[in-house]
Amino acid sequence: MQNRLFFVLLLLIAPLGLGACTPVGVAIGAGATAATASQSERGLEGTAKDIALKTEINHYLFQTNVDLFSAVGLSVDDGRVLLTGSVEKPEDRIEAARLAWKADGVREVINEVQVVDKSDIIDKARDSWIETQLEAQLLFDGSIQSINYDIDTVNGTVYIFGIAQDNAEQQRVVNHARNIKYVRNVISYVRIRGAS
Repeated sequence: MQNRLFFVLLLLIAPLGLGACTPVGVAIGAGATAATASQSERGLEGTAKDIALKTEINHYLFQTNVDLFSAVGLSVDDGRVLLTGSVEKPEDRIEAARLAWKADGVREVINEVQVVDKSDIIDKARDSWIETQLEAQLLFDGSIQSINYDIDTVNGTVYIFGIAQDNAEQQRVVNHARNIKYVRNVISYVRIRGAS
């Protein structure tokens, strides 16, 4: 088990070193990544397990169908998997869920993949803009621990996944999302800390 966690942390930290110019840059990047992971509600070990699970699911998606891999967004929190994105055929949506369940340690799969055949570059750009706006608002809201949230937007629907400190924090996050231009719908899969 410890070898697996070490390998996952190595995978997490390795890309930082590829862009660094000096050993000092590598050390700083690695330290920042480890510090960020340890500050989340899941802690360093929980974050490493979620990264391993996400990596395994992405591997299955990629090996099965590269187009499906690029179309499906993936968030993992304590063995809970949220699938988002848009595909052209209903069977692709089903296949994404089937592949997610193949990964060892999956406790729940929430399939929010949309079957849409008319998503264009403007829709994708708008979704990206919504995500950026929401992430910035969460980051600068002192009452929200933004590190505990994962945001994905598909065709104007914002999916919020993560762990809130309490109901008030969860509601603040949802309210921020609802007040962003172009948002059509907000779907929250946020758990309250300490709740099962």
